[in-house]
Amino acid sequence: MNRITSLFGIQYPVVQAGMVWCSGWRLASAVSNAGGLGLIGAGSMHPETLREHIRKCRAATDRPFGVNIPLMYPQIEEIMDIVVEEKVKIVFTSAGNPKTWTSWLKERGITVVHVVSSSRFAVKCEEAGVDAVVAEGFEAGGHNGREETTTLCLIPSVRRATTLPLIAAGGIATGESMLAAMVLGAEGVQIGTRFALTDESSASKEFKSLCLGLGEGDTKLLLKKLSPVRLVKNAFRDAVEEAESRGASVEELRALLGKGRAKKGIFEGDLEQGELEIGQVAALVSRRESVDEVMKDLLETYRQAAGKTYF
Repeated sequence: MNRITSLFGIQYPVVQAGMVWCSGWRLASAVSNAGGLGLIGAGSMHPETLREHIRKCRAATDRPFGVNIPLMYPQIEEIMDIVVEEKVKIVFTSAGNPKTWTSWLKERGITVVHVVSSSRFAVKCEEAGVDAVVAEGFEAGGHNGREETTTLCLIPSVRRATTLPLIAAGGIATGESMLAAMVLGAEGVQIGTRFALTDESSASKEFKSLCLGLGEGDTKLLLKKLSPVRLVKNAFRDAVEEAESRGASVEELRALLGKGRAKKGIFEGDLEQGELEIGQVAALVSRRESVDEVMKDLLETYRQAAGKTYF
């Protein structure tokens, strides 16, 4: 047991990231049943869809699970009310000021964790009263911090800056990287990419197949004028790069992005016009696995690495 497993009431300090179009009730319940903490990703769900996923997740597992809520969500009040009504006990917030909702959630008996990309924001989280932080490095998929600090640098910096329980994220997909994060000061890990490509993920088979064939350098952080996001190379990304290289305005980039790009790419499998978000560590993942297989491999390789003598 450590502070993360105790906080959530889970067996292993492994959290599945709440990823848009990947993290439905099937993935979340499978991770929770395997001893980790599964998260439903509210960012790609209409309010009533989230309610449905919470209920299905509760029916599929008797273990703890949570909901990830981006604070930029347009119907945030409705989403928060649903979380309370459905008696969700754990909420991860991201992409916004933790002071906005932390007290409100905690007053209702909910454990609150906030995702940060810098030690400065980790300190703000502690001031806001969150129960733990996720420190997410530049390697991560999806929306990313503007600081572009790598996980290897970020974790020890956050550990020095705050006493909060610390979860490491960004570029973690193996037991060895999990051990490295712990050595640097983390008490748990959040894993996105590897879980996004499992059988239980709600991402399309086309998206999974493409990502399982990626190599080093096949993702790039773009859209920094809007909200930085790590993208796989395709026709849409080429258009974004061209626009950014000629100095396109925020309005032009927003129009290019439009609505539903991530759904089109990740959920519907449009590999050319969709917004394909995945982490750098996809280059290390080359075969489809179940959540159970991933968890067993993580734990086995962690224990093997922890038992080695390096010099």
